[in-house]
Amino acid sequence: MPRPRHDSEILPAKDRMENAFWELLADRDYRKITVTDIVREAGVNRNSFYYHFASLPELADSAIMHQVEATPINQPPNPDRDPEEQWSQRVTALLSDPEQRQRLDRLALLAGPHSTVELAESLRDFARLQMISMLQKDPNHLDFRTDLMVEFSVGGLLSVLQRWPELSGSIELKDLLKEDVAVLAMGIYLAMSREDMLTYWNRIFAHATLSSAGNTNSTIGRALPLK
Repeated sequence: MPRPRHDSEILPAKDRMENAFWELLADRDYRKITVTDIVREAGVNRNSFYYHFASLPELADSAIMHQVEATPINQPPNPDRDPEEQWSQRVTALLSDPEQRQRLDRLALLAGPHSTVELAESLRDFARLQMISMLQKDPNHLDFRTDLMVEFSVGGLLSVLQRWPELSGSIELKDLLKEDVAVLAMGIYLAMSREDMLTYWNRIFAHATLSSAGNTNSTIGRALPLK
């Protein structure tokens, strides 16, 4: 017997089937999920499934794409506002909003034991395209610097998602806003906002050098200002 659907009278059939995909993926290996499982979990019929999707992989792609697109930290910075303030606001929104935490929980499934290489690659592709879109670049004509930054950022995202199940219960907002943790992510964020990265890094290193005067173990504090 399928579990009772709390969203059956609220969400469209397509959204319910995407939700069913995530619920089933949390429960079993992707290769063991069938279209029959999806329609039962979503409370729809097979005709409804094939009206919206040609196959289960197409449903998976749609579900992954929508989760990636709705993550607030992937939204581009406003060039007219302080990027550091915006970074703080985005991280705060990501960790304090239950819906956003659920979104991270779902994306983490794609790096978990129930996933497949195909699902992980789908996540990588959508995350890459989303970032390129934010930068207002042509994905077929990326300069080396942008391509490298995008690959580095997406790789970091996947690494975080692999560890998200163990981090989600212990990580706190203050941990992500510390300079020694956020400095690299902030640099990427500044690059997206087209701010002067050299000025930012000099300010970070200068501040870290002063604040670490009594802490000889600080890694950043031993760095020299950029010239």
